[in-house]
Amino acid sequence: MLKQRIITAAVLLAVFLPALVHPSPWFFALLTLVLIAAAGWEWARMQGALAGRCVASGLVVAIALAGLMWPGLDLPWPLVWLFAAAAWVLLSVSMLARGVNAWLEWPSALRHGLGLVLIVLAGAALWQARLQGWLFLLSILSLVWTADVAAYFGGKRWGRRKLAPAVSPGKTWAGAFSGMVGVLLMSSAWLLWESMSPASSPSLFARLWALGPGLALLALVFLTTMAVVGDLVESLVKRSAGMKDSSGLLPGHGGVLDRVDALLPVLPLAMMLVSL
Repeated sequence: MLKQRIITAAVLLAVFLPALVHPSPWFFALLTLVLIAAAGWEWARMQGALAGRCVASGLVVAIALAGLMWPGLDLPWPLVWLFAAAAWVLLSVSMLARGVNAWLEWPSALRHGLGLVLIVLAGAALWQARLQGWLFLLSILSLVWTADVAAYFGGKRWGRRKLAPAVSPGKTWAGAFSGMVGVLLMSSAWLLWESMSPASSPSLFARLWALGPGLALLALVFLTTMAVVGDLVESLVKRSAGMKDSSGLLPGHGGVLDRVDALLPVLPLAMMLVSL
């Protein structure tokens, strides 16, 4: 299993990193469309949709995102991100407070549609972040990756009290706290590096720091918290569907949603914060 995970991760990085840093963002746009289509397909599967509807869901989100990527399209993006932020906060609070069984009481069309909308918004935020510079996008990704890695090791070392045992038994309060500490340390190191070697496009951390130290700290805590929330929400949906992984598209890693669940809320929320 470990060998399979390493091979899959190596292949993903070999595809992702060149697309991320390529001077033309359109290589990254194509990769984003593929990822979002896969996520839409997986989401439909998790809602118990038939095979044809799952494929249609993947196509719908890809087409919708392609429309949002259209050159020259002028949308009030700050309002779009504000809507996404409100949707994520309200939806996650409701879902996590009510539990697994309550999610299944929602009308299936509503559950299906809400998920697809949030996936499209995450894809749009991913694209808009890349347009601001690949280092800016990389800083957002690094926040989520750091939170995940620090939470894993912190939870393994000190984890005792479960964070949400009914949803994700492996997550602990110590892990969540470790993730926050890891993000604060990483962002501090990134800001120090950026102050000595100014980048062509400022990172998320520099953009937040420009709002003031207090607001920057609150924003980082908020984003790290929402990364955990994104993971918990996907775990809740998988548990309600009786699934361990969102799919088997990524051998050793599960599905696309299993890898990007924490990014789904963080991407639009990060864009909202830098649009203030």
